Order: sequence, then structure tokens, then C-alpha cells
Amino acid sequence: MKIAVFALDGVFDSGVSAVLDVLHTANALRGALEGARPPRFDVRTVGVRRRVRSGLGHVITTEPMSVAVDADLLVVPALLDRRPASLVELVGSPELAGARRELVRARERGVPLATACTGTFLLAESGVLDGLTATTSWWLAPAFRERYRRVRLDETRLVTTSGEVTTAGAAFGHLDLALAIVRMRSPALADLVRRYLVVDDRASQAAYTIPSALARQDPLVAGFERWVRERIAGPVSIAEAARELGVSERTLQRTVVRTLGRTPIGLVRDLRAEQAEHLLRTTALPLSAVARRVGYESPGPLRSLLRDRLGRGPRALRS
Repeated sequence: MKIAVFALDGVFDSGVSAVLDVLHTANALRGALEGARPPRFDVRTVGVRRRVRSGLGHVITTEPMSVAVDADLLVVPALLDRRPASLVELVGSPELAGARRELVRARERGVPLATACTGTFLLAESGVLDGLTATTSWWLAPAFRERYRRVRLDETRLVTTSGEVTTAGAAFGHLDLALAIVRMRSPALADLVRRYLVVDDRASQAAYTIPSALARQDPLVAGFERWVRERIAGPVSIAEAARELGVSERTLQRTVVRTLGRTPIGLVRDLRAEQAEHLLRTTALPLSAVARRVGYESPGPLRSLLRDRLGRGPRALRS
């Protein structure tokens, strides 16, 4: 499998190294598998310039983009910029026009693409994600959703593939992305690499999401989040919240969905899960008391919520 890793000026250093390390480790461990060995990965680092400088100032020597013409996959590591406004400006800048053209040409040739974290913004800006489902860093989701309306965003996912384009979540989601590439050829080899590199088997970004960080992207959503936190132990009325915030219930619903990609009730459940996790990790309160403190009369619904939102039950969180 021929893989071209597309390095750009300002690339996230760990993103490049994570992809290269996983793929080369897979090549080194092929012989440890019983039975027929999966084919080697032919990994080449390409760029629009002979040398590019990473986000932390390291020089990366690249091969010309012509090397990627017959690639089986073009991987685009993330850019280092973490600030939503400047990231959007960067991916649409004249400096990256050549990179955007290369991505469009690759898709026109039928070359599958893969990226992670802020790289999803570059793919979306080039238009190759239009009509597809993608993921990115959970804390960048509001800015992505606001700008790229033609892309279906699911920021809870760590890795998702849609229309031959694979995207991964936050910066160290490059590990998950690279393992997913290995898994395409050999699930057994991917599991072996994961164990050798001690990479946790993760399925979702939901456990890492900080609801208040997302809510701050919009004043109304931030106000609603504070309102809910003050009443987390009791019943929450969306209609009452809208009245106290001075907007219609429909406006509140639409603003929360536009900003967070979930309903107000969904945000309430996120906040309850966050508070319950905190109490389970930091106190010795019985589960029934924790449930009451986050608005449930009995532990059953809380157990279901934690498994749905965090992928773990109360016992696993407490241990």
C-alpha cells in the first residue's frame, strides 16, 4: 500500500511523527504475525516545496507531489494553529492555495484522503468534504460547524470514514488515524502495533469533551450552560430557561443546535454526566446520592447516561 504523507509549513510535529511511527512500526512487526504477512506500507513524505518547516521550527525534507499521483492514500497531518479564528483564516489563505489545489486534484484522480484535528479544516476549505461526514477536535467543532455548513460534523467520533475520506479527532488522534490505516490491511497487525506502542483502545471523544468550553463559543449558549449548572440537581425546563434568558424557546433551541450540534436537552445530559463523573472520582458518595445531586431520583438512569456519554459505568469511573 503506497501512502503519501503531505507535509505543509506549520504542520503539527507530533502529527507527522505519529503517522510515520505507526506505519513504520507496522512494517517492522509484520513478521511477528502468524500465517501470511500483510503487505508492507510504502510511506513517502511529500510537499509542495522541497523543504517545509514544522510548527515548532523543524525542517522536513519532502519529495515532489508527483510521487503521490499513484498513491493509495494521501495523509494530511494537522496544522499547529489551535485558535479557531486564525485557523480558518490560515486554511483559506493564499499561502495554502497550492495545498488546496493538490487535495482537489487527488480526489479527482480517486485518491482517498485522511487527516486529523485541524487538517479537517483544510480539507473542508478545499471543498472535498462537501456532503460528507467528518470529525475534528471537539473544541473546534463550533467554529467548523459555523463555517462549513455542507459538511456533516460528528465531533464525538475519534475516526470516521465517508466517501473515501477518513478524518480523526484531536491532535493525538493522529495515532488513531494511523492505526485505522493499518487496520484497513490487517486488524491483527493494528492490534499488535497498538499494544507495542501502548495506545489505548478509544472509540469516542465524548469522554474528553468539556461542555463549558464549547458553550463559551456563543453568549446565549454560555448563559444557558450557567443556568443549567445552577439547577443541575433538579428538573430543568427549557421553556423556563428561555424566558429567564430573554429569548424564545425556538431561538434557544436553534442557537444551541447551531453552536454545539446537539439539542438543549443533550447539553443538559452532558453537564449531568460531567458533574457525576467529577463526584464519582473525587468523593465517596454512594451512587444514589450522586444521582440525586445531578437530577436523577435513582441510580439506573445515571448508569445509562454515563455509559452512553462516557463509555464507562460508575464502577469503572470510580476505580
